[in-house]
Amino acid sequence: MSLLVVGSVAFDAIETPFGKTDKIIGGAATYISLSASFFHRPIKLVSVVGGDFPKEKIEMLRQRGVETEGLQIKENEKSFFWAGRYHIDMNSRDTLTTELNVLADFHPVVPESYQDCDYVMLGNLSPKVQRQVLEQLKKRPKLIVMDTMNFWMETAWDELQKTLKMVDVLSINDEEARQMTQAYSLVKAAKKILSMGPHTLIIKKGEHGALLFRGNQVFFAPALPLEEVFDPTGAGDTFAGGFIGYLAESNDISFDNMKRAVIYGSAMASLCVEKFGTERLETLTPQQVQARVQEFVDLVQFEIELEN
Repeated sequence: MSLLVVGSVAFDAIETPFGKTDKIIGGAATYISLSASFFHRPIKLVSVVGGDFPKEKIEMLRQRGVETEGLQIKENEKSFFWAGRYHIDMNSRDTLTTELNVLADFHPVVPESYQDCDYVMLGNLSPKVQRQVLEQLKKRPKLIVMDTMNFWMETAWDELQKTLKMVDVLSINDEEARQMTQAYSLVKAAKKILSMGPHTLIIKKGEHGALLFRGNQVFFAPALPLEEVFDPTGAGDTFAGGFIGYLAESNDISFDNMKRAVIYGSAMASLCVEKFGTERLETLTPQQVQARVQEFVDLVQFEIELEN
């Protein structure tokens, strides 16, 4: 089984109540790929960077099983850059700078060597660009997962609706689900979203866990209470990487297996936020991942006897 990941490979500058960084690597596809690589390889990357992006970081991705034939390098341009400042609750943030640079005119190209992909993860990008990738595939993948955000709901709603009809799983947060449907109840919001195209929906609730919906089936995965959260920037993308990586490796897209994938995604996200940027993902071991998954299992495991 092969996995195709589409999204930004970029620079971030982050400020939280616990510290700040200069320019560090980030981007949806970076977090997704690094997270997924703990479960599945190879990962086939489609993205774009400028000539300013460190060659050693591209090599680091390759060493993690990420194929970069689909990574365009525009030597005379700059990479996408985002800077943000988080508030004390770490759930809200202010965007300080957004420089699209190479993403402003990004036309994705899916190489011939990527055409055998069975699993696709569409990281947060313009829904038109996401759709351009799908339209280049010569066969329908087994599973297409899509992430999006409120910016596209506000500026590209028609394009977003078109792309939604082409995907199997949508992953968004609770605020975005409510904005997308004008429904406060997440159960009602889920029903509306599932009528737009995807057969499965993930609603991420940050430090309050994640919900998985398919038809009338619902699963809730808790978030692990953490003593320290340094940087939540890549948490959602790291979650998506763990989710799709686990599914691609197990090659089982049943609802029961997606429950397990949500736990693995949640575990990866909880590890990512313990350091700034991709630092934790770059130094993490498989043993640490399994230990964190076990913490999630222990968190919700209990026995109860019901009275007749």
